[in-house]
Amino acid sequence: MKIIKSALFVFGFLALNIGNLCAKEALVLYTGNTHAMLYPCSCPIEQDGGAARRASLIKELRKKFPAGLLLLDCGSFTAGGLMDEYTQNTSLDMRRSEVNLKAMELMEYDAVGISSDEFNFGKDFFLKNAGKNNPVFLSANLESDKVAPYIIKQFSGVKIGVIGLTGLSAGQKSEGLTVNPPKDIGRLVSRLRNEGVEVVIVLSTLDRKENLDLLSEVKDIDILFMGYMPGREDLESKIGSTFIVRPSWQGRKLGKLTLKIEKGKLLSCKTEEIRLSDKIADDRDVLAILPRCYSDANCKKDGLTGKCQDPGELKASCSFPKPNKLKLIVISAKDCVVCNTEPVLELLKKEFPGVSAEYLDLKRAKKLIKDLSIKVLPAYILGREVEKESNFGIFKNNLEFVGGMYLLKPQVSGMSYFINRPVKRGGLDLFFSLFDKNSAGILSVLREFKPSLHFLVVENNKGFDAQNGTLEIEECLRGLCVQKYYPQKFWDYLLCRAKNINSSWWEDCLEGADALKIKACARGAEGKSLLKENIALNKEVQVTFGLSYLLDNNQIFSSRGAPNREELKEIIKK
Repeated sequence: MKIIKSALFVFGFLALNIGNLCAKEALVLYTGNTHAMLYPCSCPIEQDGGAARRASLIKELRKKFPAGLLLLDCGSFTAGGLMDEYTQNTSLDMRRSEVNLKAMELMEYDAVGISSDEFNFGKDFFLKNAGKNNPVFLSANLESDKVAPYIIKQFSGVKIGVIGLTGLSAGQKSEGLTVNPPKDIGRLVSRLRNEGVEVVIVLSTLDRKENLDLLSEVKDIDILFMGYMPGREDLESKIGSTFIVRPSWQGRKLGKLTLKIEKGKLLSCKTEEIRLSDKIADDRDVLAILPRCYSDANCKKDGLTGKCQDPGELKASCSFPKPNKLKLIVISAKDCVVCNTEPVLELLKKEFPGVSAEYLDLKRAKKLIKDLSIKVLPAYILGREVEKESNFGIFKNNLEFVGGMYLLKPQVSGMSYFINRPVKRGGLDLFFSLFDKNSAGILSVLREFKPSLHFLVVENNKGFDAQNGTLEIEECLRGLCVQKYYPQKFWDYLLCRAKNINSSWWEDCLEGADALKIKACARGAEGKSLLKENIALNKEVQVTFGLSYLLDNNQIFSSRGAPNREELKEIIKK
């Protein structure tokens, strides 16, 4: 019996240790840059977001992960300021901020970062809300007894430490509360590690340079949330061993991190953004504290824009007056097989619910086309009565006033048919990039249609520019030189390169050809001349992105990814 017991003890000990060595999983949910946006956005499409939807989704995820999760906000959760496109006045913005914080309390946020926006209404407003400690306001470099430098939370068998860092620009608005440079963060991280913290998260509202300087000095940060509004240059997902995370704008998506930890170290960090779409029901608890509206923009129903009564109060309500009738003239061409007016009409009806359309063909609209200098179709024309609409001031940037009427700009409505371009029956031009992830499939489908190919390159004062820079330009130059000297190999070369565009061994795709001749052509004036000729049509028809097609030299359309062969045949046949 003693032997059996000992064996069981040893087996149990081994099993316990093997369990400890297995990877553990933890869930982190996050938002940021919400600017107290309480309602779904008032945008024409994908009206995502809203605190009530977010609360509902968080409750659902808590049920799915009963072991617990961490809920964070990266900062800029306060209304007002330059980045809040729904700002109205100090009183209403303050009220909206307080309701937003109450909603975050109901959602049980663990901690929030602090940006300069949190001081939009002064020091006293900030300290009053920070002192509630639900959620905890985090900043290791902001001097205030109402703010914690960090929190430690343990769930799912994982110990996580969260540090807050406030952008130095906040010091200009903090009315005497000192914001220090983040010099001692390395020591703070070490202290958390000594306390058994396995994952260190930093909620930072520092600017990009300050964040990069921080990461060059402190190497033991696992996840850095960049809470400031990112620019185009912010493309990194990882710097060194630190995972970089950025929140969705205006809380229109809920961020979700799935962490895997083994032997006290973060192995992986999977990022997912979940759309807060209208398929997510509103949470009743949060809905109960939300005023019906703060402005007319919050009063949307069945395509109508209403009036907000008693904005910001719990008794607030929306009234929906009968919409004014608006006449819309739509000009299209009978022979245009790619003209689809429905999406634009849907957009206009959302903006101006009383709109009704009258369709004119080229023959009936001849004088109107001349008077308004219309060059592309479909064209959408509104009379001056649109000026009386309540949201005309917001929408008018999409319109051009010509000849006493308002013409929807082509960059808004899209271009499908060029009125004055000569028709070339059976002609097909393709505008594309070899660096498109679908380029191999695109070329495979289109080869049988024998289109003329045009690379997505732009000529400028310095030469040429493309989305992928010099590498893409050089690829286009080589391709056009292959087309000139080895036309029979051109399609095979492009397909070969498209399948392995990141390889520098382009010569492997040109078996039996003189690579030196292609190099000389691509590097010299000859290649540049070929590229200028190739992209001349791009400028004529104003194509700057792909995948786009020009049919019969006068009809233009696009597709997402490789087109359907049969649908394309049907379009060309028509």
